[in-house]
Amino acid sequence: MRVRLEDVARAANVSPKTVSRVLNDEANVSDATRQRVLAAMEAMDYRPHPSARSLAGNRSFLVAMLYDNNDNPASTYLAEIQDGVLEACDAHRYSMMVRPLRMRGDDFIRRLDTLISDHHPDGVVLTPPITDYTPLLKRLRERNVPYASVSPVLHDDTIGVTMDEQQAARAIVEHLLSLGHRRIAHVVGIADHGASQWRLAGYREAMAAAGLPEDPALVVQGAFTFGSGVEAARQLFALPERPTAVFAANDDMATGVMWAAGEYGLKVPHDLSVCGFDDTPLARQLWPALTTVQQPSREMGRLAALQLLNVLRGRGPGQLVQVPFSLQIRDSTARLP
Repeated sequence: MRVRLEDVARAANVSPKTVSRVLNDEANVSDATRQRVLAAMEAMDYRPHPSARSLAGNRSFLVAMLYDNNDNPASTYLAEIQDGVLEACDAHRYSMMVRPLRMRGDDFIRRLDTLISDHHPDGVVLTPPITDYTPLLKRLRERNVPYASVSPVLHDDTIGVTMDEQQAARAIVEHLLSLGHRRIAHVVGIADHGASQWRLAGYREAMAAAGLPEDPALVVQGAFTFGSGVEAARQLFALPERPTAVFAANDDMATGVMWAAGEYGLKVPHDLSVCGFDDTPLARQLWPALTTVQQPSREMGRLAALQLLNVLRGRGPGQLVQVPFSLQIRDSTARLP
């Protein structure tokens, strides 16, 4: 016979509501009582029915991760964020759903309202670029839906996770400068992404600190996709004096640059040094392996979800956590011949 919540309550000598609070990992249960209930659950092999978790309040125990990847539907970055959010939700017995919510549609708010009304998420995790989309944030506040953000541009009253991407971009351009490169190009990401702005600013900062005036021809617009990296590289290689190094704002575009280099008969890194940003699995699968900035995307997803879950579980107001970056120096960059 199926073990019921009431059976666990009797075995632990507590009320069914206390068992529900332990299931929900709420703060208002003493450690001794919590351990007694958990021990009874394990001894009885208790598998809670989802409706039992709602006894302590009107909650769905569902977290929604929202994204806008209209420009790059196969984003490895988003997949890693999703894995991190799922890890945090699993650890605290929350379900997770993942939904696209494209900003460009005229019916954006209607689709958001439908999602909230149909699924009743307790909270949402937002990913770039919708982390800073004002109509979305306004509507979530109006409907009292808590949210946590990954890499928000705006930090006021925001919980979630961030990284100093401008400093990281400066550091990787400084690596190219240390190798003797002076004609360094940058492939920019999607214009409305905070990441694009920060990484461009870091590039400019490093070049200025080295006393190198900016050459507008060396800054080419991309879209965080492999194809945009190829097209950007073709523009750069068609210049009368091509760059000796390229810093692309993500690994997908850096891969496109390397592909185009082969098309033009350029050998990486002998003829052209290339570096990216994110350190996705692709960076380690290329030949030569890609020099890049390691952004701990999965961990960022997990930490953003944990800050949201702290709010949902009454464990405090939540914080904006900053994670460190590191450079992964591999074989796609070399000293200028």
